[in-house]
Amino acid sequence: MSEKIDKAMALFKERKYKEAIDAFSSVLETEPDNADVYNNMGVAYSCAGDYEQAVNYYTKAIELDPELAQAYINLSDLYYKAGDLPSALGTLQRGSYELPDNLAIAHLLARVYIEDQRWEDAIVELERVLDGEPENYDAYYDLGHVCFELGDYESAISNFENVIEYKDNNELLYYALAQAYEANNEIDKAISNYLKAIAVNDKFTLAYKKAGILFLARNDYEDAIEYFEEYINFDIPDEEKDSISKLIERIKAKIK
Repeated sequence: MSEKIDKAMALFKERKYKEAIDAFSSVLETEPDNADVYNNMGVAYSCAGDYEQAVNYYTKAIELDPELAQAYINLSDLYYKAGDLPSALGTLQRGSYELPDNLAIAHLLARVYIEDQRWEDAIVELERVLDGEPENYDAYYDLGHVCFELGDYESAISNFENVIEYKDNNELLYYALAQAYEANNEIDKAISNYLKAIAVNDKFTLAYKKAGILFLARNDYEDAIEYFEEYINFDIPDEEKDSISKLIERIKAKIK
């Protein structure tokens, strides 16, 4: 029977989804309780664009094996991409109940909680993930985002700094850290991280504007002008370009 499954998987990898579905169906004729095959059928139907059937097969996989983690993950992802947040949450909550030690499900559940702005629930799941995987930088990043949204900027900074231990040279991370420092009124550190974001990606438009604003707030007029001028060289809306250009002229007039 493994030969039939191997054939079905080979067809799937070749993106011959209809043929793969037929091959998996052949396996189910003799193994009607094979939850893994139902899960694979769900993936094949999803890739073929038949989401209703994909849901049916993922659901059947879970019914046959309530501890099949991948089926919960696949089904919740399908719901999430369809914009059905309640169903995605319900699927992951059930998965978490059946598999309380599965940190992948816990992390996905946290991210859906974040999407639903259920910050405290997200924190519970993220802390559970980090208890089991203390070097999970994605979980630190997500926790930093939640803390920022809750106005706990020091905790946000701490979590973003933890991410840097594992993953540096990421402009989005430096930008998030800069925003947290800025919100915590640590202007020098905020500027430093906006500049790091630019150093990693010299086309990171918003970082130039943010750096210019903070240099201006610090009365570093020449630096403010430099970054504002860089900013308006990007493809930004004409209204925004005009507004910043006028600001540059006012700064130049002030330092004459």
